[in-house]
Amino acid sequence: MKRVVILGGGAIGSAIAAFLSADPQWQGEILVIERDATYAQASSALSAASIRQQFSTPLNIDLSLYGLQYLRGLDEDFGFTEQGYLYLATPEGEATLRANQAMQNAQGADIVLMNPSELQARWPWLTVQDLALGAWGRSGEGWFDGWALLQHFRKKAIAQGVRYQQAEVRALHRAADGSLQGIRLAGSDEVIESDVFVLACGAWSGALARTGGLEVPVRAKRRSVYAFRSPEPAALAPLLIDPSGLWFRPEGEGLFLCGGTPLDDSDDLPLDPEANLFEEALWPALATRVPGFESLRLQRAWAGYYEMNAFDHNGLVGAMAECGNLLLACGFSGHGLQHAPGVGRGVSELIARGAYQSLDLSLLSPQRIAAGRPIVEVNVI
Repeated sequence: MKRVVILGGGAIGSAIAAFLSADPQWQGEILVIERDATYAQASSALSAASIRQQFSTPLNIDLSLYGLQYLRGLDEDFGFTEQGYLYLATPEGEATLRANQAMQNAQGADIVLMNPSELQARWPWLTVQDLALGAWGRSGEGWFDGWALLQHFRKKAIAQGVRYQQAEVRALHRAADGSLQGIRLAGSDEVIESDVFVLACGAWSGALARTGGLEVPVRAKRRSVYAFRSPEPAALAPLLIDPSGLWFRPEGEGLFLCGGTPLDDSDDLPLDPEANLFEEALWPALATRVPGFESLRLQRAWAGYYEMNAFDHNGLVGAMAECGNLLLACGFSGHGLQHAPGVGRGVSELIARGAYQSLDLSLLSPQRIAAGRPIVEVNVI
């Protein structure tokens, strides 16, 4: 009987476990090791949880389209609010927005371009004088309950016989031939062995890989989220991406969430909201784009980690050349939650069937790093 040990039980790790345990061609044992069953610091739990097709690479769009199909195909309520993403561009960014929209629609997305007068007509509260164009996801884009999706995959996996163990992996142990022989847990001398391992520890994946002498360029990058109330209702607001780096979206009656480019982008910062970002950068940008937001009131804030792939800001999926029985499923740089269904399905196919069957994820192979072939994704938020 084959055995798979998945390191990390967040949305990606649990999706892999759920899809693999449901595959009739898989007859083995699946163990998921998750250090914190409460997911207090997990990116899956702290994310602003949204889904979009407005990427600049076809594979990322295809992964999002499958994620959308998966969400729509479930009977559970994930609170999917389908109000779209709205990317705004000044004249300097107009050509890029037009090129991206043409490619996105060719992949099957529903993205429409809007000139300033069209933007103003649909969203009268929006300042458009400096804009050349907007790209709006007319359908298939919005936000949802990320915690519910994580719990969906976890519960499904457990119901299908997957075993979860709460423990922290301290180190990877490799054999003389370079393969991963086993893992050692914190507070124990026991080495857990397996045929296949999957590294899905999110922001902690790079640090854990280094314990086995492997370089996985995934870093923990803090991203802060701020919740505010405003007398300006900003009716029908989408998730707006401003040229300044600001993003915001509604979150219930009179409440909004926002974030943006950090002032301090160092690695491994504490998970406390960035102290000056809101006052110095976000609030001025909010009031400029939506004048009614000038009198907003900050309610609360939190921070989570992006598992940032420093090589090219795209996911690392598949085997490492120097350690063939270790599959990576990490480094998604902020879009892992929406791509969890597609990555979970793909990695499960790779394990159970030896190759991708549904959507070819080989472009995301970590072997592209040694080959010097980065995937250029323009739309990283």
